[in-house]
Amino acid sequence: MTGLTSNVAAALSYLLGFITGIIFLVIEPHNKDPFVRFNAFQSIFLSIAYLVFSMVWGVLFGMLLVVSLGFMFSLVALALRLVELGFFLLWLFLMYKAYKNERVLLPIIGPLAAKQAG
Repeated sequence: MTGLTSNVAAALSYLLGFITGIIFLVIEPHNKDPFVRFNAFQSIFLSIAYLVFSMVWGVLFGMLLVVSLGFMFSLVALALRLVELGFFLLWLFLMYKAYKNERVLLPIIGPLAAKQAG
C-alpha cells in the first residue's frame, strides 16, 4: 500500500509520462482505482503521441531544412518550441485537473484511456 490518495496518485501518473503511468497500473491498490487507471492510461497514450509527434517532426524538419537550404530554420525552430510549450502546458493542466479529482478526456486518446481503464 502506497498511502497516496487517489487524486495524488492520478496526478503523479503524469509526472514521468509512460513510466509513471505504467508504475501506477502495477502498484496495488491504485491499479484497481478507475480514476487512477484512466489517468495512467491517458499519460501513457499522451507520451506515445508526443514521441510519435517528435519523430515525425524531426523527419519533416530535416527534409525542410535540406530543401530550403536552411532559410526556414528559424521559423521551423520557433514553431517546434511553441508546440513543445503546448505539450508542456497540457501536461501541467492534466496533472492539476487530476489532483483536483477532475477527469479530462483529451480528443482521441481520452476515450481510448477510458476504454482501457474500464
